[in-house]
Amino acid sequence: MIKILLTILFAVYLLVFCPSRLLPTWGAVHVPILLYHRFGPVATDSMTVTTSLFESHLKYLRDNDYKVIPLGELAGYYLGKSQAPHPHSVVITVDDGHISVYRDMLPLVRKFHIPVTLFIYPSAISNAPYAMTWTQLREMKETGLFDFQSHTFWHPNFKKDKKRLEPAEYESFVDMQLKKSKERLEKELNVKVNMLAWPFGIYDGDLIHQAIKAGYVAALTMERHPASTLDKVMALPRYLMTNGERDGTFATILAGSLEGQKNAHE
Repeated sequence: MIKILLTILFAVYLLVFCPSRLLPTWGAVHVPILLYHRFGPVATDSMTVTTSLFESHLKYLRDNDYKVIPLGELAGYYLGKSQAPHPHSVVITVDDGHISVYRDMLPLVRKFHIPVTLFIYPSAISNAPYAMTWTQLREMKETGLFDFQSHTFWHPNFKKDKKRLEPAEYESFVDMQLKKSKERLEKELNVKVNMLAWPFGIYDGDLIHQAIKAGYVAALTMERHPASTLDKVMALPRYLMTNGERDGTFATILAGSLEGQKNAHE
């Protein structure tokens, strides 16, 4: 029993505290993970990227020999299960589950045939007027291009909730947000959910510990730099994409990842 407990504690220590360079790895990694939210003909708010701009991003990736890989492939590297991804790799993620993902993004994902990970908070699905329905998500699943992962159950602000709740209540609340989202997504979509996007990018050691206990093996933040061998699998960085990420800025994001790989090999 003591050996089992020690093994579990050591595994948690590796996931939470150790950079991936201390885990079994092969080669250097500097992979930009792009984070989108909403799409449309015009940018009506700070989180909306016009559909034409998103298409230009995909054209740039194709024309400059970048490879869009599934997030699970990159996570596998951090978990010591696979080799370092292709040097020109990019990951595309989308948070929340807005209806524009189905209406505007889906046709382009089909056109360019790229893998995308959607982080969904299930309380909105088939409920909120701005969100997709379960039927639409199932249709997207049939393309084989989308992976569905957790964004907690209703996208709470854990920093605020920690202040308003007693410690035991807060721990129970976090547990519910993590587990209920996972269970609902797996039930409705018949998929395996083991990755998490932290709402508002908020996380700490205690939240990471609870996420691991709830069955998550990777989690993502909103820290703006490429995922590298210095990052931890439960706090992988992402670039929040806005409508200002035009040709020059977008190219700079990608060039930064390549420069990091070059320096890592010198």
